[in-house]
Amino acid sequence: MIDDYLARIGQLIRDARQHRGWTQVQLAEALGTSQSAVNRIERGNQNISLEMIARIGEALDSEIVSLGYAGPMHLRVVGGRRLHGSIDVKTSKNACVALLCATLLNSGRTVLRRVARIEEVFRILEVLGSIGVRSRWINEGADLEIVTPAELNLDAIDLEAARRTRSIIMFLGPLLHRMDQFRIPYAGGCDLGTRTVEPHMQALRRFGLEVTATEGMYHATVNRQITPGRAIVLTERGDTVTENALLAAARHDGVTVIRNASSNYMVQDLCFFLEQLGVRVEGVGTTTLTVHGVPEIDRDVDYSPSEDPVEAMSLIAAAVVTESELTIRRVPVEFLEIELAVLEGMGLDHDLGPEYPADNGRTRLADLTVRPSKLEAPIDKIHPMPFPGLNIDNAPFFAAIAASAHGSTLIHDWVYDNRAIYLTDLNRLGGRLQLLDPHRVLVEGPTRWRAAEMMCPPALRPAVVVLLAMMAAEGTSVLRNVYVINRGYEDLAERLNSVGAQIETFRNI
Repeated sequence: MIDDYLARIGQLIRDARQHRGWTQVQLAEALGTSQSAVNRIERGNQNISLEMIARIGEALDSEIVSLGYAGPMHLRVVGGRRLHGSIDVKTSKNACVALLCATLLNSGRTVLRRVARIEEVFRILEVLGSIGVRSRWINEGADLEIVTPAELNLDAIDLEAARRTRSIIMFLGPLLHRMDQFRIPYAGGCDLGTRTVEPHMQALRRFGLEVTATEGMYHATVNRQITPGRAIVLTERGDTVTENALLAAARHDGVTVIRNASSNYMVQDLCFFLEQLGVRVEGVGTTTLTVHGVPEIDRDVDYSPSEDPVEAMSLIAAAVVTESELTIRRVPVEFLEIELAVLEGMGLDHDLGPEYPADNGRTRLADLTVRPSKLEAPIDKIHPMPFPGLNIDNAPFFAAIAASAHGSTLIHDWVYDNRAIYLTDLNRLGGRLQLLDPHRVLVEGPTRWRAAEMMCPPALRPAVVVLLAMMAAEGTSVLRNVYVINRGYEDLAERLNSVGAQIETFRNI
């Protein structure tokens, strides 16, 4: 029994190390031990204390076992079950975190309706609370009320929470209007390879912000004499880059033109929210935004972010890989039109109901029914593009869908350095994916999925793709350390269970 326990611990440590991209030598150096000791631990041939397990988990930024607090950490999946019935799409993760950052612009009371109760939101709330922002869940936990004080205490910022979310980078835009000097930790979040923040800095320098990075912190100073006298041209049509520029422009006393802006769903939700704050934004939905800023914002506002197109795509993929008939309600179709066109070309049998407005009054929703289909691989490669192209975060779901189709599919995830690599974890579940380079993977289908026990990939969307494949595999699978899934999905296991899945959360090793 002890030998089996040590072997399982060793396997989890090896998987976590490999996901981090480290060699045994690198882990040994971080622990102050030898490569041979790490090798013995991973093979299950050495007794290991809880203290050493905790040290290894800290070094790899991966909780190997759960100690000392409650909450689900692992998933046990009984696969091969058909889904049925209907399921609602939750509000957008990425819109919610942008809106939380935007509350720093407002001196009044902000109420956000149906906020996604996910780890990413919790981390931002912890950071906001640590610097003096008051927040509370109201209406039986459905909605969130936020009140920002006149003075923020950045010296008290919760460093641990801030380092666990990439969204902290979007504090720069609103904070540059509130103080002349401040510091925030480096942005964290998913492990997706090197992601430069220089496009953010190039945009925000036009508002007088200068940042130096030392010892894990961004040290910011603001020169009030510098204002954007001409159009800001973003060097990257990124979502968070555009949002940061919008947040900075919102309280700039004048007109700011932002070119090469993202027109994606979370950017549109932020624009709609800024309009409620009294900031006029022209060109919403296009790549040129004209922002009529106001120097002071003190309004009581009530806003409902729209539904999440990436979660909707997750649910579509769940129906496809489990060969199920499932109705997905409140789908933001205007942000899934390319994906649905690709799926239709692959042979997806589906019905799309009439459109109706989201609670924000602007986004178009519809109900979508997906039925079991005989899919063929697409003729062209699957590759994401800025909106209105195929969503960057939806590309990974096509790995599971392509594995369910007949033929070969090339997926080109050109945006992130590591994400395509994580998709090859599907091979442990019976997939046939060949990594051509860090950005391209060739998927052969159809797949006879098989159960497995494995560590959760450290990137949100590939982690959910692995979960969906486990749902399709006959037998019982185990997915360990699922914090990354909880970062972006609210009660995903319970909601999938409500439509026929069998997924159990547990904490023991």
